[in-house]
Amino acid sequence: MLKLLSVSHPRSPLHTMATLSQTKELFRRAEAVCFDVDSTVIKEEGIDELAKFCGVGDAVTEMTRKAMGGSMTFKTALTERLSIIRCSREQVNKLITDHPPQLTPGIRELVDHLHQRNIKVFLISGGFRCIVEHVASQLNIPLDHVYANRLKFYFNGEYAGFDETQPTAESGGKGKVISLLKEQHGFKTVVMIGDGATDLEACPPASAFIGFGGNVIRQQVKERSLWYVTSFGELLKELEKI
Repeated sequence: MLKLLSVSHPRSPLHTMATLSQTKELFRRAEAVCFDVDSTVIKEEGIDELAKFCGVGDAVTEMTRKAMGGSMTFKTALTERLSIIRCSREQVNKLITDHPPQLTPGIRELVDHLHQRNIKVFLISGGFRCIVEHVASQLNIPLDHVYANRLKFYFNGEYAGFDETQPTAESGGKGKVISLLKEQHGFKTVVMIGDGATDLEACPPASAFIGFGGNVIRQQVKERSLWYVTSFGELLKELEKI
C-alpha cells in the first residue's frame, strides 16, 4: 500500500480518499492482523520500563525515541540500550510481577472481535518475549503467534545479551516475520498496526499499514500513514460495518 504514496505528482484529496478507503477495505477483509506491542497494544515501552526499574531510565528513553523516530538502526539502539540496562533474570521477573504491562483501552475488545471473526492475531515486537508473552496470555493470543526478542542470561541469572538471530532484532525484522507468516499460512491479506518506524516499514510485505497514535504520536509515522487512528474504537467501528 505504501507504494501508492510514491507517485510523482502531489496527492489530490481524491487520491488520498481512494487509498484510505482501500486500506479500510483491506482491514475489513484481512486474514491476519499483526500488532506492534510497546506503545500500541500496551501503554508503555517495555524497554523504558525495564530501564526505569533498573535505575537507568533517562539514558534509555532518549535512545528509544531515536530508534522509533528512525534516526538509528534498530539493532544498534537495542544493543546500546541493553548494554546500559544489563538487567538480571530476577529483575525482569520482578518487573512483570510488580509492574505488569498496562493494556491500551479497547485492545481487548478489538482482539476478541477479530478472534470471533476467525481472523488470526499476531504480536510482532522489538521488545522482549518474556514481557510480550504475558500480554499475549491476557488477550488469549496463542504464544506461537508471538514474535519478539529473547534476552539471554548466564546460569547465575546475570545479563548475557540477546538472541541476535531473531528477525525482530533487526531493522526490517517485522517485515521478515510478515513474509514468513504469509509463506507458512498462505495468508493473502495481512494488516500491520503500530506506532513506530519499524511498523511502518513492514508494509510491504504487509498488505496495509494502520498507524496508531493512542499512546504516543510519532510525526513521521502519522505523515506517512494512509490511515492513522488514535483509538482502537475506530478500528472496531470499521469491523462492525461488515
